[in-house]
Amino acid sequence: MIIIGLTGNYGMGKSTVAKMFRELGAVVIDADDIVRQLLSDYAVIYEIKKVFGDDIIQQSEINKKKLAEIIFEHPHLRISLENILHPMVFKRIDEEIAKITDPSAIVIIEAPVIFERGYQNRFDKIITVYTSEDTAIERLKKKGVLEDDIRKRLKSQFPIEMKIKRSDFTIDNTRDIENTRKQVEEIYSKL
Repeated sequence: MIIIGLTGNYGMGKSTVAKMFRELGAVVIDADDIVRQLLSDYAVIYEIKKVFGDDIIQQSEINKKKLAEIIFEHPHLRISLENILHPMVFKRIDEEIAKITDPSAIVIIEAPVIFERGYQNRFDKIITVYTSEDTAIERLKKKGVLEDDIRKRLKSQFPIEMKIKRSDFTIDNTRDIENTRKQVEEIYSKL
């Protein structure tokens, strides 16, 4: 079994690439999906409320929009949130990996902040998906995300050039989808 970290910055195509790997037969685990599940867990809500206060709760749930605004405005609070969530995320990832019975499985963990939090040693290989920041911004704006919000999120992540240098493989997601798919297929065959 090989465990691959799939990363890249906001809006650069991690999810698109993860879907392609899944179609080829890889087991894909999305860290953001796990976070979404955890944000509905009462014990997690309680821990977040202790850090962020009662205002973060709306009808017994976390106001995710307000939480995002806070953490991308205040990096120290983002780290506090990550310190609450990340151990639980990795516990769930480990549980999912333990269920895999195929010793030749290729497991892709889609996670945005592998390098930012020093998690690169948890993986056998790392793939970074990239595009230009302008392309990412335009794609996200087409999805209705405000440019100011996009820039705050991108600013909270390491420069994509640094991630590219530290990765075992890179996927240039600047061109059309078929070009991206070809790169994914080439990397999959190498893995």
